[in-house]
Amino acid sequence: MKKIAALLLIFAFILLPLSGAFAAPKVKLGNEVLLEKYRHLIEGKRIGLVTNHTGVDSQGRSFIDILSSDPSLNLVALYAPEHGLDGTAKAGEYVASYTHPTLGIPVYSLYGSTRMPTEAMLKDVDVLLFDIQDIGARTYTYMSTLNYVMQAAAKYHKPVIVLDRPNPLGGLTVDGPMMEDRFISFVGVDNLPMAHGMTAGELALFFNRKIGADLTVIPMKGWTRDMVWQDTGLPWVGTSPNIPDLDSCFGYM
Repeated sequence: MKKIAALLLIFAFILLPLSGAFAAPKVKLGNEVLLEKYRHLIEGKRIGLVTNHTGVDSQGRSFIDILSSDPSLNLVALYAPEHGLDGTAKAGEYVASYTHPTLGIPVYSLYGSTRMPTEAMLKDVDVLLFDIQDIGARTYTYMSTLNYVMQAAAKYHKPVIVLDRPNPLGGLTVDGPMMEDRFISFVGVDNLPMAHGMTAGELALFFNRKIGADLTVIPMKGWTRDMVWQDTGLPWVGTSPNIPDLDSCFGYM
């Protein structure tokens, strides 16, 4: 009996650090920091949210649901990148705009008849939020959408708040040839190497040297440059049909 008790005690000590690892993510995302520390930036304003199914908090809760269920906030429009709001459209597939079936607000496609928000799409919005997960590759179009949103915001005098998210490859992996000005397009919107090593917020600041938007970046809490996604403790959401898991991010390069 003593031997069994001793073995159980040893087993409990082995499991103790593991149980702590699943208690809470190490990293708090920009969308959470916004609501905890910077609510004044969006309270009393008509909010437009650029997002998709990857726009979740560290507990996996949809940021659309969080904003729309908060009585002190006014979410009036959604903007979706390539693959649509739910992330199911195929690569390059035309995505139409529509009215959200439960919220009754417009879902403007930024991968349909236009890839840049128009004046009409922004006229009823006071502030734009951007919350989409990138994979760290120059050719992945979610950050191209960020660039185009910032250009439109600068043109139509709308402030942009980018909610920072980790680069799944970490902040130390920078590799590949640099994009030259003559080749810039929607699949390479700025002078970046193939693996750029930046977070969403860092990319926004980099883009803004040319754009000059009224930009605010809400930082993460707990993230460090040496972290790859597995180090963050955050749940992974497949970003698009061809990037269903973390291995796909690394293979994409």
